[in-house]
Amino acid sequence: MATIDLIVLGMVKQQPLSAYDIQKLVEYRNISRWVKISTPSIYKKVIQLENKGYIKSTLVKEGNKAEKAIYGLTDAGQTEFQRLMQEISQQPIHIFLDFNAVMVNLASLAPNEQRQCIANIEENIVNLKNYLAENQAAKEHSAEIPETGLAVLQQQIILAEAIEKWLHSVKEGLEG
Repeated sequence: MATIDLIVLGMVKQQPLSAYDIQKLVEYRNISRWVKISTPSIYKKVIQLENKGYIKSTLVKEGNKAEKAIYGLTDAGQTEFQRLMQEISQQPIHIFLDFNAVMVNLASLAPNEQRQCIANIEENIVNLKNYLAENQAAKEHSAEIPETGLAVLQQQIILAEAIEKWLHSVKEGLEG
């Protein structure tokens, strides 16, 4: 997937990293909350990108620890990074929300079941908003998080608030 390629290449472009360090950065920056990316997919992607010649590993030994591969961007990787930045930024925007599969099928449920499904989604939106607010508070003054990362976090907060407002109007429509 081009998105994962871009994330990995972008991280390695900023600084040489091990696959483990990339995975930890994905977790720390909560990238998996806004892009479908898993720990196994990161390790698999690192191997694929190295096989394609976009990144190159160097074995490094630190003290008594086992050697580990540190990946750096190659010239071909730099070119691919630039290409992906342009390609992905030019694509139409798609917003996929899994809960919409529930929303389009609400009419197939009894009214009490509809209310329960909406209540479940509302609870998850509240949980998401709380998580995002805590994450923002913890990271907004961190020098490790780039402004663009904070901007994506703010985007997620705005989207969660918009979904919450939208869901409230849908709920009113079903009740009225």
